[in-house]
Amino acid sequence: MSDADNRLVAVLGSIPYARFLGVTAELAGDEMTAILPFADHIVGNPMLPAIHGGVLGAFMEMTALAQLSVAAPLKRQPRTVDVSIEYLRSGRPLTTYARATIKKLGRRVANVHVEAWQETRAAPIATLRGIFLVAPSEE
Repeated sequence: MSDADNRLVAVLGSIPYARFLGVTAELAGDEMTAILPFADHIVGNPMLPAIHGGVLGAFMEMTALAQLSVAAPLKRQPRTVDVSIEYLRSGRPLTTYARATIKKLGRRVANVHVEAWQETRAAPIATLRGIFLVAPSEE
């Protein structure tokens, strides 16, 4: 396992909600894809059924945190400063995927964009733009 793989496993293992949801991730180089398997306990609207918006939001935030851990060794887990979520369509009872792009990783703050999709990446179900407080390991 590479250093980035170890950091990814450590971050997801340190978030109890990620373990509860069953979130996993695959790493290919420096590109990480987070995976949220469908389960009955994540349904928010049983009439559709649709994945709860809070679950999608938390999943995307965890994706951003995991991507930051893969990008650079950090002293401690990044802290969320602000997030903005756009819900584009209902999350159906399918496995959901997310990928984060770090737009800027500064000395103190990181800007991250996350897209979540189900069947095709070209049709995202939600997006997140977040600002995170980071502390690099060299300080």
